[in-house]
Amino acid sequence: MISMQVSLSAMTVIDLKAAKKYIQYTANAGFQKIMLDLGLFCSGHALENYGKNTGAVEQEELSICLKRFLEQCGEKTFRIDTMRTPHLAWNTERTDLNDLMFRIAKESIQCCEVAGSRNLIVQPLFSGIDKESVWQENYSYLLELGHLAQQSRICLLLENQCRNMNGHFVRGVCSDVDEVAQWIDALNEALGDEVFGFCLDTAACNLCGQDMGEMVVILEKRLRSVLVRECDGLYESSRLAFTGMNSHGCGMDWAGLICGLRRMEFDGELIVDAHDTLRGFSPLLREQIYPLMKSVADYFVWQIEIERKIKKYSAWILFGAGQMCRNYMACYGRKYPPAFTCDNDAGLWGSFVCGLEVKSPKVLRQIPQDCVVIICNTYYKEIAKQLRDMGVVNIETFNDEYLPRR
Repeated sequence: MISMQVSLSAMTVIDLKAAKKYIQYTANAGFQKIMLDLGLFCSGHALENYGKNTGAVEQEELSICLKRFLEQCGEKTFRIDTMRTPHLAWNTERTDLNDLMFRIAKESIQCCEVAGSRNLIVQPLFSGIDKESVWQENYSYLLELGHLAQQSRICLLLENQCRNMNGHFVRGVCSDVDEVAQWIDALNEALGDEVFGFCLDTAACNLCGQDMGEMVVILEKRLRSVLVRECDGLYESSRLAFTGMNSHGCGMDWAGLICGLRRMEFDGELIVDAHDTLRGFSPLLREQIYPLMKSVADYFVWQIEIERKIKKYSAWILFGAGQMCRNYMACYGRKYPPAFTCDNDAGLWGSFVCGLEVKSPKVLRQIPQDCVVIICNTYYKEIAKQLRDMGVVNIETFNDEYLPRR
């Protein structure tokens, strides 16, 4: 079974002068991959001021900074499977930078070659282009980039954008997934290979009020990566998922995203970006946030892969006779029907829950080797240890926090 990959965005290295320290924090937290956002070296602010007296974006600077950063990553044996081109700000006032963005995109492909990266997230052209011409302008631009990427066996990932309308963010280029699916298919057909895919930016979806669960299902296997970052729905930001809760609830539809990715059996890359969360803390406290970012990433993977792990077996038994057992039966009871359930409460033995007999855990000592015991109780660690001590080999967990939509 192919498992999802987890990367931490290099934007969490919020002080390049202290990059080595932040890379060490990343390694200590257990991350093995970094998504190298080249905007770390060439920001949207720098692009906005290109050619002005405040300074210019030098092409040489990108490769010089990259080399130094890769050396520091190499010391911790990080893999960099994905890079992201420097992006223009969505509220840019510059309409004369498309040639520059093309040069930067080509140099970014060269950076991927140097780092051994397989994917490059690219920003489609949008500034100074009217709606009627956006596909025509991007087709020639992306096709030329596609030929270069194809030679280096690099996959280019389009990314959904917002656009600024009188101070408000609305849907921009590549935000209509039906349309972007047509873009990707047309480009791949022209190239005769699957050179293009898609990266979903969750913050952009939230700013535009889009249903992430529906979007990922429409994209299907075109979706190669998900940039997991939270915002408040009004302003662009990169906060740690689940940290934007207020008295009205969470502004991000994480349930929709998780259920959608679970439904389409997503096996791509989850990229965690929380650099704005880090900036909110004192430098003395930032190291403590990295393990939390890793825990959040692992939680996403666990939730998304719940059904994929259950379906790989041919026989199922549940452990737990409470509400979580009932929710399992409501969601998966027909697709993956368990023979019975167990519970440590002797008072429940011999009773029935949703048609399942509740038995003593002792019967699990005789179950077949190809059978899985699915824990339907939040005491996962304790019950898993109990099962291992009994010799049970196949143990999986179910959780009913994010139930599939019916």
